[in-house]
Amino acid sequence: MVKFLKPGKTVILLQGRFAGRKAVIVRSFDDGGKDRAYSHCLVAGIAKYPKKVIRKDSAKKTAKKSRVKCFIKLVNYNHIMPTRYTLDVDLKDVVTIDAFQSHDKKVTAAKEVKARFEERFKTGKNRWFFSKLRF
Repeated sequence: MVKFLKPGKTVILLQGRFAGRKAVIVRSFDDGGKDRAYSHCLVAGIAKYPKKVIRKDSAKKTAKKSRVKCFIKLVNYNHIMPTRYTLDVDLKDVVTIDAFQSHDKKVTAAKEVKARFEERFKTGKNRWFFSKLRF
């Protein structure tokens, strides 16, 4: 079978707290692992999307509206829906399995992901990824 859930692929989460949110695959585990026998992947996604920025807003208001809240999570393959989009942000060095060892490591990893996503949003690339799903 062709492996298509590769790092960089954009997915939509279907179950859980972040259902309906967009995420990007950081690392995939096709055969499972010691603690999780099923196939799963490590994703980094957007918990709170940026607001619409208009030209007449002040610089302070624009900066506030451009904020993104992120999450990192291990998700079962059955609970994600892959899309045709890819996101070429390198998160492999930031988000690792070791980040789930303690709460502090997870928070620092999420903050680094937030910084990279905000930088990507401000350049204007991958507009679909940063827009809220309407359904």
